[in-house]
Amino acid sequence: MSLYSKRGVSAQKEEVHKATEKLDQGLYPHAFCKIYPDYLGNDADWVNLMHADGAGTKSILAYLYWKQTGNLEVWKGIAQDAIVMNIDDLLCVGIHDNLLFSSTIDRNKGLIPGEVLEAIISGTQEFFDQMKTYGVNIHYLGGETADVGDVVRSIAVNGTMTARWPKNKLVTNDLIEAGDVIIGFSSAGQANYETAYNSGIGSNGLTSARHDALHKDYARNFPESFDTKLNDEVVYIGPHRLTDSIEVPGFPTTDIGHLLLSPTRTYAPLMKVLLDEHFSDIHGLVHCSGGGQTKCMKYLPAPFKIIKDNLFAPPVVFDLLKAASGSDWREMYQVFNMGHRLEVFTSEKAADQLLAAGAALGLEGKIVGRVEASDKKELVLHSPDGSIVTY
Repeated sequence: MSLYSKRGVSAQKEEVHKATEKLDQGLYPHAFCKIYPDYLGNDADWVNLMHADGAGTKSILAYLYWKQTGNLEVWKGIAQDAIVMNIDDLLCVGIHDNLLFSSTIDRNKGLIPGEVLEAIISGTQEFFDQMKTYGVNIHYLGGETADVGDVVRSIAVNGTMTARWPKNKLVTNDLIEAGDVIIGFSSAGQANYETAYNSGIGSNGLTSARHDALHKDYARNFPESFDTKLNDEVVYIGPHRLTDSIEVPGFPTTDIGHLLLSPTRTYAPLMKVLLDEHFSDIHGLVHCSGGGQTKCMKYLPAPFKIIKDNLFAPPVVFDLLKAASGSDWREMYQVFNMGHRLEVFTSEKAADQLLAAGAALGLEGKIVGRVEASDKKELVLHSPDGSIVTY
């Protein structure tokens, strides 16, 4: 049993998928998000989507860092996490404008004061204002803020995003075919629209990241930050404090806290360009969120063999987490994105233009793999030490 499972979480969400398997799968079963008829406008040429997600347990890291340092800015990053986990999923079906967003914040009022709420709400609007300068318009329609201390240990930050979109501008993944290449766009570094180094951690696997990296002192000093029914052997088993400094080659010295709390990178500015100017070249899109590098296998329109033999070298944060946890490559690849979160399936001929669009925004990209014909679905990953991991 993996450490991830022992902590009561699942990278593949097997129980969630079983609970929802009898629900309507939408108009396009292979699309990254569920797509429904245009119930809002009753137009056969349009569709509706509604997507809910959030920052997950990353808010606990923000809580710990804020308690240690008094730094409220980390909460703005949590606001971005909750938004990006929604919009970047919707980007993967082609939606990149005129989105509606409603936030849901559940807090333990005894631990989370009003100044934290203000930082999250102002951070939400600041992110929308920034995206507007790239032609991505998101309308903030308020939401719900509830004091539910009996339910929530500290704070949960989530949101719901809604869109109405023309059918002829959808990416449904049905065009993925043998011979396609897979472009990965890096989750780490510093894009033109980011103000600091982004570790690439995103908002998935943070339960493992927190407990694997951080010292047992956090369990003793902040029992509200974890499930006290967990076995002590999986609770805060790492060597680090959030304020420990760490070197990232090519960037200013930072600390462990900023690595783990790097706001989830949005690919919205890039996807706005790709979907406006290169729509016909895009055969499929995948956001490597929950499930990491195995995510793509859920959205293939046929039993292809996916080979990823040119992956990015894992960014510093993932090396740190692997060393702290002792996890093998198999678990790392299905819990974390390991270096790229956006995958574009396209023809080899079109790849250079798509890569150039990313480079213009300071986003490193490369062909990380390819699609081959097969009689069964199979994923083959080449890890940094030369070993091969299959799923």
